[in-house]
Amino acid sequence: MFDVTQNPFVYGEVVPAAAFVDRVAELERLVGDLAAAQKVFLISPRRYGKSSLIRRALAVMTRRGALTVEVTVSSFSSYVAFLEGYARALVAAEATGGRARTWLREVIGSARAEVRYAPGESGPGAVFVSFPGVRSDRDISRLAVDVFALPGRLAEARRRKVVVALDEFQAIGGFNGGSVEHAMRAAVQHQRDVGYVFAGSEPSLMERMLGPKRPFYKAGPVMRLEKIPADEFVAFIDARFARSGMRPEPGLGAAIVELAGNLPYDVQRLAHETWDEVRGRGRRRAALDDLHQALKRLLTEQQMMFEAVWQRLTLAQRAVLRAVVLEDDGGLLSADVRTRHRLGGPSTVQAALAALVRGDLIARDADRYTVVDSLLREWVARRTF
Repeated sequence: MFDVTQNPFVYGEVVPAAAFVDRVAELERLVGDLAAAQKVFLISPRRYGKSSLIRRALAVMTRRGALTVEVTVSSFSSYVAFLEGYARALVAAEATGGRARTWLREVIGSARAEVRYAPGESGPGAVFVSFPGVRSDRDISRLAVDVFALPGRLAEARRRKVVVALDEFQAIGGFNGGSVEHAMRAAVQHQRDVGYVFAGSEPSLMERMLGPKRPFYKAGPVMRLEKIPADEFVAFIDARFARSGMRPEPGLGAAIVELAGNLPYDVQRLAHETWDEVRGRGRRRAALDDLHQALKRLLTEQQMMFEAVWQRLTLAQRAVLRAVVLEDDGGLLSADVRTRHRLGGPSTVQAALAALVRGDLIARDADRYTVVDSLLREWVARRTF
């Protein structure tokens, strides 16, 4: 039952089950692979709902009795910090307090582990793990072997399935070169009761990690997350407006999905802000004008940030970014498009495209490029020349 006073659209956080759209087949496949202790590689561009899908799969596995662990690799500033964070997450799944401390010290033989438990004021406390004696590269390599073996030892100790989700997995490339991949592959291939999902939102980096000369080549099944079918998203948007007590104008859901580029994060954001716009006006009918007012407000709120992004670009990159926005059918290297947008020669265009991809401003979608943030796309189209 909907609370008609609460916005039914969620963005900026992992989407809860009630606000989750479709992904039925993907969820079923991911859960099935994890239950079979497969090592799954989930590749998805940003804003496709990857993290929400992972969280749903972990919730299903938890209900089935598995111990689940989730770590975002890109949140750590060093290899040692990642190893400490990974160990902390596994220890928290195993136990708390003194038991966690004893277990970790028993299974980590390469370094002395300091484990501290801080009780929570009104809920579960937090476990903190550090390895202060680890300093040299040799120390780190030995510690990695022990830490990467922890999921298998946890499964053995608790006699339960363990599922590990390593989100933004491509970030391990910044930790001590390729040795991390070798060490982790050597550990996980022997863990028969542990399912893994290695998820990444930079498809080109993830694809390279799975290449023939890399440790994770043919290590497990690969899932490539695609966009949700537009008609299903449209029906979802219109239905949630209606069930929250607002009657959507015909075509509202379709307009939201189109303006948001059919990206789950952006669709939820635009629908959320449109709902707030209608609620703020004290109305029960959600119209296209409410959508446009919400979009106008969002663009104004993001103005300073987008201006800063624009100022950091070279003139060639600005011209190519505008061309990506305005040329729906791609063909940026064609003489006609280059002349129309004053882009320069093919090599100049290719260099600008590569820089925009590295800056996470655009992404390659089949044979064309798209702007990652639909609001930035609208800002460029409306407020640059």
